[in-house]
Amino acid sequence: MTKKRKHQEDFQKVKLKVGKKKPKLENATDTTFKTKAIQIPEQLKEDGVLPTQNRKLNIKDLLSQMHHYSPGVKHNALLGLKELLSQYPFVIDAHLSSIISEVAAVFTDKDSGVRGAAVHLLQFLASKIKAEQIAPFFPLVSAHLSSAMTHISEGIQEDSLKVLDVLLEAYPALLTDRSIILLKNFVELISHQQLSKRLKSRDKLSWMLSVNPNRRVTSQQWRLNVLTRLKKFLQAVVDGSSDLEDEGLQEQKDNPHSVRNPICISWKLHANNQQHVQLFENGGLRPKINSSFRLRSLTSVMDSAEKGLSSAENLKGFIEIIIPLLIECWIEASPAQSAPILGNLLESESQQLMQQVLSIIHLLWKLTKRHDETYKMELWLRMNYLVDFKHHFMRHFPYSLQETVKHKKKDSCKSNKNCMKSSNNVDHLLLNLTLCDIMVSLASTSTLQTDSGWLDMIRKFVTDTLQDGSKLNSKQVNRLLGVTWRLMQIQQNKVATEPLIKAVYTLYQQRNLLFPVRTLLLKFFSRVYQKEDLRTQRIRSRSKVLSRWLAGLPQQLALLGLRNPELSNQLIDIIHSAASRSNKELLQSLQATAARIYDPLEGTLVLLPAEAQRRLVQLVYFLPCLPASLLACLSRCCIMGRMSSDLAATLIGILHVRSSFAGWKCQVQDNSVNDVDYFSFLFSTLIGFSREELTSLQGIRGKPHISQTQLSPIRLYLTDLDQFLHHWAVTEMICHSLSTIPSQSQCFDILQTGICKYLVGLVVIPDSTAGSVLCAINKLLDQACIISENLHKFLASCCYSLLYFLLTIDKEDAEHLQKRDMLWGSCISALALLPRLLRLMLQSLQVSRICREELPVVAQLLRLLMQHGQLRSHMITNEFLVQQIIKDIMTLKSGEVQEQWLTDLHYCFNIYLASHPQTPGPINTVY
Repeated sequence: MTKKRKHQEDFQKVKLKVGKKKPKLENATDTTFKTKAIQIPEQLKEDGVLPTQNRKLNIKDLLSQMHHYSPGVKHNALLGLKELLSQYPFVIDAHLSSIISEVAAVFTDKDSGVRGAAVHLLQFLASKIKAEQIAPFFPLVSAHLSSAMTHISEGIQEDSLKVLDVLLEAYPALLTDRSIILLKNFVELISHQQLSKRLKSRDKLSWMLSVNPNRRVTSQQWRLNVLTRLKKFLQAVVDGSSDLEDEGLQEQKDNPHSVRNPICISWKLHANNQQHVQLFENGGLRPKINSSFRLRSLTSVMDSAEKGLSSAENLKGFIEIIIPLLIECWIEASPAQSAPILGNLLESESQQLMQQVLSIIHLLWKLTKRHDETYKMELWLRMNYLVDFKHHFMRHFPYSLQETVKHKKKDSCKSNKNCMKSSNNVDHLLLNLTLCDIMVSLASTSTLQTDSGWLDMIRKFVTDTLQDGSKLNSKQVNRLLGVTWRLMQIQQNKVATEPLIKAVYTLYQQRNLLFPVRTLLLKFFSRVYQKEDLRTQRIRSRSKVLSRWLAGLPQQLALLGLRNPELSNQLIDIIHSAASRSNKELLQSLQATAARIYDPLEGTLVLLPAEAQRRLVQLVYFLPCLPASLLACLSRCCIMGRMSSDLAATLIGILHVRSSFAGWKCQVQDNSVNDVDYFSFLFSTLIGFSREELTSLQGIRGKPHISQTQLSPIRLYLTDLDQFLHHWAVTEMICHSLSTIPSQSQCFDILQTGICKYLVGLVVIPDSTAGSVLCAINKLLDQACIISENLHKFLASCCYSLLYFLLTIDKEDAEHLQKRDMLWGSCISALALLPRLLRLMLQSLQVSRICREELPVVAQLLRLLMQHGQLRSHMITNEFLVQQIIKDIMTLKSGEVQEQWLTDLHYCFNIYLASHPQTPGPINTVY
C-alpha cells in the first residue's frame, strides 16, 4: 500500500481547471525571437590600398575572375583590367608577375571573345611595359604562345598569330631568343610530318603542306598569314644580328648606335696634356683582327637549342625543312605551266604569297652570311637549291600583276608599270628584285660560264628597270642597287659593268627624286668610285660615266644650297674623298664652281651649318688654282661673320699653306696662289670692311655710332661687340700669317702702302679696323722698317681717338667695356715701339681748341701715360711738351676753383717727370 502511494506521488496528474492557462512544461522550447538591423559601413568603403574600377573591383578581384568557368566573367575581367590599368598605371609595376601570367594563360581559352580581349589587353600592356621589365616573365609568355600556335583548335591558332604580332612589334629581341621553338611552330602551322617512303626507319622525316577544310579561310590565305609572320620573325632575327654584313646598300635606320660621332680635338689642349684622346679601332664598332686564331664566342658554349639560328647546324636544319615547303607554296601560287613566259600575270593573293616566299628565302640568305665559313655555306646552298630555283623561280621570270583598272580615278602612275600596286600593297617590282637578289647570291666569278643564261636575264631586267624612267621608292632602289653591285662583282670587266653604271646614272639624272633614293644612289656611286680607284692603281681604265657623275657633283652642291643640308653633307663628303685622291675631272669642276660655292652672300659656304662649312673650307686646299676673284670672296666670308672665327682662322691657315711663304722644301704648284693676290687677301681681311662699306661710313654723324674728339681728325665708328670680337680673332690669325713671312721689312712696306692708299684720308674709321692696324704694326715693326710721315700722323690720330673713346665709355655700357683691354693694349704697344708716334700725339693735344668738358679727359690721359712703366722713358723725353700742355690747361682753368683731376695731374707730373727718376719701375696702369 505504501509503495503504490509513493508511485502515485512521483507521477501525479495535474488537474486543469476551466478558464485557466495551461502551465508551461519544464522542457518546452521557446520559439520567440527578436530582430535588429545590422549596419556594416566599413565593409562598404573602397579599399584604401588597392584602387578599383567602375565596378568597384580591384586588381586582385579581377585576376581571381580570370579563373572563372564562365567566358562572360573572364571577358569582363579582361575589360576591367584594361580599364583599371589605364586609370592607374602604377598598378602594373606592383602586380606585373600576376598580370602577365593570368593574361598569357587565356591565350588558349576556348572562347574567341576572351582571346580577343586578351590580345587587346596585351597590346595595351606592351605600350606600358618596357622590355627590361617583362624579360624575367617572357619565357612564360613564350611558352603560352607556343602552346597556342600548336593547339588543336583552328581558332586558337589564328588568334595566336595576333599575339605574335603584338610581341614582334614590342619585344622582337626577347622573342627571337626562343627562335628554334617558334620556328618549329611556324612549320607545324602549315605542314605536317610524314615518314619518307624511301626510308624504312624513322631517322628522317619529311614535311608536306597540310590542308584543313575546317578553317574559315582558304589554305592559301592561311599559309600567307603564317608566312607573313614568319618573315617578320626572321626580320627581327636579322635586325638583332649585330655582326651581320650585307652586300647590298642598306637604308639608313634610326639607330643611335649606328651613328659615328666625330671627336673634336683641340691640339693645343692635347699638347698641354689638358685633353686626352682615346682611339678605337674601326671607329669603335667591330675590331677586325688579321689573325689566323679566333677567340671562342660565348655562343659556342651554349646548347644547340639556345644558340638558335646563330648556329650553322640549326640554320642548315631549318633551311632543309622550310625551303621545300616554300617551293610547294610557290608552285601553288605560280602561273600555270602553259602560260606564256613573257609578261606572266599573277593574281593579287598569289603574288602576296610569292612575295613572302622570296622574302623569307632572302632573309635566310642574309643569316648565312654572318657565319665564319660563308663561302662553304654559299656552296652548300648552290649545290642543294640552284636547280630547283632555276626550274621554279626563273621559269616565268619576270612576273607582273594582274589587276582590274578602275576608270573612275586617274592615277598619275597609271602609265608606269613599275608603280602599279594592288589594294593589298603588292609591289611586283620588289618581287622580281627579291628574286634577282636571291639568284645572284648563288653565282660567282668561277660559275659565270655555267650561269650566263639566267644571269643575262637578270642583267637585262635590272638595266631596263633603271632606264625606263619609273618613279621608284627607296625600298625598290635599295634592292635594285644591291643586285647591280652583285652583278658588277661577278663580272668585273668594263664591258659588263659600264652598261650597269650607265643605267644607274640614268636613274640618278631623274628630277624630284626622293631624298632616301638620292642618298642610296650617292652611296652606290661613291662605293663604285672607291672600288674603281683601288683597282685602277694598277690598270688605269676609269669609267666615263663615273667621271661624268663626279664632275657634276660640285654644280649640284652649288644649286642645292640650303634646301637639303643633309644631302649637301653627303655631296661634300664624296667631293672631299675624290679631291683628296686628286681626281682630275672633279677638281676641274670644283674650280669652275668655286666662285658660286664660296660666294659671301648666297654661296653654299655661308648657308650651311658649321660642320658642313668646316668641310667646305677644307676643300679650298685641293683647288688647283686660287685666283684673285676667289680670294676676294673668301676674304668677305672671313669678315662677314657668317662663319665662326675659328673656321675663318682655319681658312687663313690653309691659304698660307698654299702660298709660297709656307716654307715648303719641295716646289709648290705653279700659279696656285699669286703673291700679290695673297697679300691683297691678307690686307682686305685685316681691314675687315670693303671699300664700299668704308665709303658709306663717311656720312655717319653723331652718337651712338660715332665717337668724336676735337683733337683728332679721325672719328671712330663703334662696331657691335660680336662683330668686333670676330674681327679681332681674325686679326690675330692675319698677324700670325704676316709674321711668318721671311722678309719682314718688305712685308711692312706692303702693309704701309696699303694703309696709306686705302685708309689715310678717311674721316670715319671703325674701331676694330683702327685696333687691327695698330696690332699688325706692332707685330711687323722692327729696326729695319722705315715709317712714312703720313703713316705716323695717321697712327697718332688713331691712337688718340681710341684712347679718348676708352676713357669716355660709360660704366653702364657693358658692350663697349669688353673692347677696352684689347684696344688699350694695342695703343700702348704702338706708343712704346714708336717714340715719334707718342710725340706726334702729344703735339696734337692743343687744349686751346677743345671745349672745357674734354679737359678732364686729356688730363686723365696724361696721368695714365706718365704712370705707365713702358712709356716712362718716352714721357721723360717729352717732358717739355707735357709741361706745356699742363700750363695751357692751367691757363684755361685760371680764376676757378682747382678741381681734383687737376690736382692729380700736378701730383703725377711732380712724381714721375719733374723729379726725373733714373730707374722707373715697371708700373702698369689700371684705368
